[in-house]
Amino acid sequence: MKAIRSVVLLLLLSGIGYSFGQSSGQSSASVADANTGHPITDDEIAVLRQDVQADKTEIITRNMNFTGEQSKAFWPVYREYASEQQKIGDQRVALIKDYAASYDKIDDTQADSFVQRAVKFDEENLSLRKKYIPKFKHAIGAKQTAKFLQVDNRLNLLINVQLAALLPLIK
Repeated sequence: MKAIRSVVLLLLLSGIGYSFGQSSGQSSASVADANTGHPITDDEIAVLRQDVQADKTEIITRNMNFTGEQSKAFWPVYREYASEQQKIGDQRVALIKDYAASYDKIDDTQADSFVQRAVKFDEENLSLRKKYIPKFKHAIGAKQTAKFLQVDNRLNLLINVQLAALLPLIK
């Protein structure tokens, strides 16, 4: 089912696919394919993110039911928004990689750093949404903008739920 593929790809968009395991008393953390367990390269993550963006476009298209005029006005603004969103997402991927490497031996300084970086990520995402609301309203009107923000929020919530389920708690 396409929706399930989208969920998996959205998960990988956020840099998930981390394998946290114990062997011989040592922990390991690396970006890994959820099916094979083999490490995933940064290039493969980039390809997966492109695939996810295509799926997001399909999900948005299916849910928004744009007129031709709305579509013509919306997509250029959305592409700018998605590009900026991906740059912010890069910070999250880096944070997850750092966390994966040390979650089982984290100290107070690292914990504070992780919290500050996570809050910065959230703040930048919120600032981005605020920045683009007027642009979307100009392109497609207030009601369609509200609907788009609902769809976008649902996609982000999906990612956050998957992250929460897969990332281990600090030891």
